[in-house]
Amino acid sequence: MNKNTLVNTGLRLDKWLWAARFFKTRALAKTAIENGKVYYEGQRPKVSRTVAVGALIQITQGWDVKEVEVLALSSQRGPAVEAQKLYQETKTSLERRQATAENRRLTGAATQAPVQRPDKKSRRQIHRFKRQEN
Repeated sequence: MNKNTLVNTGLRLDKWLWAARFFKTRALAKTAIENGKVYYEGQRPKVSRTVAVGALIQITQGWDVKEVEVLALSSQRGPAVEAQKLYQETKTSLERRQATAENRRLTGAATQAPVQRPDKKSRRQIHRFKRQEN
């Protein structure tokens, strides 16, 4: 990043998450913060929370929960290589994500997919069976 994009003073949390490429737009970052998908130093922050270097941010995206330490601040969104220099994922977070990904992979491998789609008669039987359960 060039010197103009690095910021020494505080920066809004939604803007930092967008610049660090955790979210595609600031609106998505704002929504994630408001819905409790982002924790700043263990607490639910407001969108306008000022980010400081050294802070721990926990971000939930889909199945993954990432815990990152803020290394630098930037107010502009740059290339992914530059954005990765803004933060560092903690070792425990990385290990936990890899373990859960492996667990999901093994669970998915254990379930057998049907050989073919059910035909019309089978679908009707399935629908009748499901209606009887309710």
